Amino acid sequence: MSQDIISDSLNQIMNAKRAKKEVVVLSKSSQLLVNVLDMMKNFGYIDYEKDDKKIKISIKELNHCQAIKPRYTVAKDKIEFYSRRFLPARNFGYIVVSTNKGLMIHSEAQENKIGGCLIAYFY
Repeated sequence: MSQDIISDSLNQIMNAKRAKKEVVVLSKSSQLLVNVLDMMKNFGYIDYEKDDKKIKISIKELNHCQAIKPRYTVAKDKIEFYSRRFLPARNFGYIVVSTNKGLMIHSEAQENKIGGCLIAYFY
């Protein structure tokens, strides 16, 4: 395992999905990972429960999720370019952007005219 907790966790989720498992238990966690999982939970892709250090995730309607490496720093007018690059169709899926106002979805960042760092995407 590497030092990137978000990338490792999203890879574990995708490996479990490919193996047709419905539940994944993650041993590492961070506040950034919990915030990304909250976004995925709000859109109905997963559901999770957090214990002391473990996170139990049940996969619902998730097609694909992946961390964006390297983490591109994007200006407000270039977010559309990266959404076309990482997402399969327009208005299908979400890119998580870390801004100075906190984590938000790429469409919120475009509405607020804020750039930031691309963290992950899911659909």
